[in-house]
Amino acid sequence: MASVRRRAHPISIQERSFPCPSHPGSPSRSLQCPMPRSKGVIRIDSDSTHGWQVRVYRHGKTYSKLFSDRKHGGKEEAFEAAVAYRSELEEEVAAMPDAAPRRRLIRRNKNNSTGVVGISRTYKRDRRGIKHEVYAVSWNPEPGVARGTSFSIKRYGEDTAFRLACELRWTKMKEIYGDRYDVPSYLDLYRQKATVDAKRRQTEDA
Repeated sequence: MASVRRRAHPISIQERSFPCPSHPGSPSRSLQCPMPRSKGVIRIDSDSTHGWQVRVYRHGKTYSKLFSDRKHGGKEEAFEAAVAYRSELEEEVAAMPDAAPRRRLIRRNKNNSTGVVGISRTYKRDRRGIKHEVYAVSWNPEPGVARGTSFSIKRYGEDTAFRLACELRWTKMKEIYGDRYDVPSYLDLYRQKATVDAKRRQTEDA
C-alpha cells in the first residue's frame, strides 16, 4: 500500500522575513524565530500599512512615527531604524521642561456674599450711567487672564439671575479644570446661597 505524502505547512511571511539570530547563517525560512521586540516600538500590519510604529509619551502628549518596511528596505531594516529613532526621541523628550504646575482651585472665599466663589451681587452702569443691580460672574481661562459677564436682576429677577450666574460659572470651571472641579451640578452652587442667607439671618436675629 502506497504511503500518503503530507504537504508541509507553508512558511509564513514572518518566518521568511527574519533569519534566526540563534543560528547565524541559517536560511531564514528553515527556522521560525520570534518577532523582535523593543519598548515603545510596535508592529503594524494592515491592508495598506506594514512597518514599525514608535510611540513615546511625555506630559500627556504622544510622539509617534511610522517606519515602513518598503521605505527602509525590509522589515528588519525598518525595525532597526525605529529603535534608533526611539532612543533619540526619548533623549529629546527627557530634556523637555516639566509641565507647568497645576493651577490652584479656590473653593471657598469667606468674603463672598453669595456663597459662591466667582459670583457677586453688585451694580453695573448702563450707557446712560444708570446703575442696575446684577449678579456678576468671573473666571480665569488662563493664569493672568480674566473674563466675566453679568445677569441683570431687573431683567431676569433675583432668583433667575443668580441661577443663570451659577450655571455659567459651573460651565466655565468645568472647561478650565475638568474633573478636578468636582461639583456635580450648577444647582449645587445655586443652593449655597440659600445656606449663606440662612446663616446671615440667624446672625442678625441673635
